[in-house]
Amino acid sequence: MVRRIAALIDKRGVLWRLVQRDLRIRYVGSWLGYLWTVLDPLLMAMVYFVVFGYILNVHRSGDQPYLLYLLSGLLPWQWFNATVLDTSTALTTEAKLVRSTNLPREIWVVRVVLSKGAEYVFSLPILIGFAVVYAVKGQAHLDWELVYWPLGLVLEALLLVGIGLILAPVTVLVRDAQRLVRIFLRFFFYFTPVLWALRIVPGALGKALEFNPLVGVFELYRAGLFKRSVYWPSVLISVVDIVILLALGTWVFTRLERPVLKEI
Repeated sequence: MVRRIAALIDKRGVLWRLVQRDLRIRYVGSWLGYLWTVLDPLLMAMVYFVVFGYILNVHRSGDQPYLLYLLSGLLPWQWFNATVLDTSTALTTEAKLVRSTNLPREIWVVRVVLSKGAEYVFSLPILIGFAVVYAVKGQAHLDWELVYWPLGLVLEALLLVGIGLILAPVTVLVRDAQRLVRIFLRFFFYFTPVLWALRIVPGALGKALEFNPLVGVFELYRAGLFKRSVYWPSVLISVVDIVILLALGTWVFTRLERPVLKEI
């Protein structure tokens, strides 16, 4: 793992250019360009806010104000969802470059994580805007724990790298895996505290959901926005999950690298 990390650091200039390329492609030919990065999550948040906040009346299942709670989970979830989908095809979509360039092949996974992460950061003005509005109205409780947000960012990036290192080679060798990933993400969304808070889930199910690595990550993202403090046991569980996934991802990628090159 140390050797492969060193190789990625050595090629950081190439990695940065790949990320820039992805961002340019993301907005090329689009009239609204960057605004889509803001409008897409905002419109989705409004839909969920109306459906779950008013029609189903479950808005009290999260911290208040509920729209701020919803946005603070939905924005990083979109990063997670988009990255998992794209890393599952990271090697097949760049097959010619993967075969012909002398680059550490993990770079194709890391490049997706960083480019989608940049889009997440670009969407943050929505969250900041609503946080300021609610704070001025006295409905949001902003405090020093906002400094934990970068830690959440780093942990989610590492989580996505670990997952991507598993999915990228597996989906080359097992093409049906891409369909399974899409189905899994649809279910996983509702088992992740985006729309609801873990504390409302009773019994054994609540304990099981604590092992979702995004639970602790979202704790850090929501720190400083609401009255309650970070629940550190959830963060610790997430850190352990992420370390395991990174180690497993490195092992899987290393073992399958040669068969993948033959396949593509």
